[in-house]
Amino acid sequence: MTTEPKAWESVLARIEERLVDGRLRPGDHLPPERALAAEFGVARSSVREAVRVLEAMGLIRTQTGSGPSSGAIIIARPQGGMEALMRLQVAASGFPVADVVSTRLLLESSVAGELAGHSPVDLADARQLLDAMDEPALTAPEFLALDARFHLALAEAAGNAVVATMMAGLRNSIEGYVLAGAERIPDWDAMAARLRAEHRGVIDAIDAGDPAAAHTRIHDHISGYYRDARTLSPSDPITDAR
Repeated sequence: MTTEPKAWESVLARIEERLVDGRLRPGDHLPPERALAAEFGVARSSVREAVRVLEAMGLIRTQTGSGPSSGAIIIARPQGGMEALMRLQVAASGFPVADVVSTRLLLESSVAGELAGHSPVDLADARQLLDAMDEPALTAPEFLALDARFHLALAEAAGNAVVATMMAGLRNSIEGYVLAGAERIPDWDAMAARLRAEHRGVIDAIDAGDPAAAHTRIHDHISGYYRDARTLSPSDPITDAR
């Protein structure tokens, strides 16, 4: 039995067609709600629902009022939408944590290896974050927030916007598990010192132009934290990305 798409889903499909064929581009305004409803033969409420979905996905920005910045504008900044989707899916057990960690390993090992293969690369932002993590007064949540930004800075340095967006979504989707894991570590200061050293080791491998070492070090760094923090159970499989 075939289920007919809902009216708002057909609106999404029509807007997608215009994005794909170039009739709509970042910076363009969507036509007014009334015009879209008439053109697509749907109720204005269906157009309104489609616009809400697009906004949640990070594809448009809406603003009330008049003038060039009002209405629905294509912005194509999917990071916020992807992060929200992954966070909700993990919370609802849609994405097992072990699968999220395995995907992080695949992406981040590839990023580290690529950076090392193209050394020298600009890692100024990543180095600045490492220096910030050297502050001894940092709490575990503060340290881990900088840690997340460090990993994202590596992805951004590699220059692949899709990978960087995916990594941000994956890391933020399990932020609660990461923090909970920190609370289960008996000696956080020792763990923080170890993570600092591992971060520096990854940067050293990239600077040395050694993709294999960079690949291995980031893999062991990520998987080691999750295992030691008991975020994953011993039976949880982790893809070996090496």
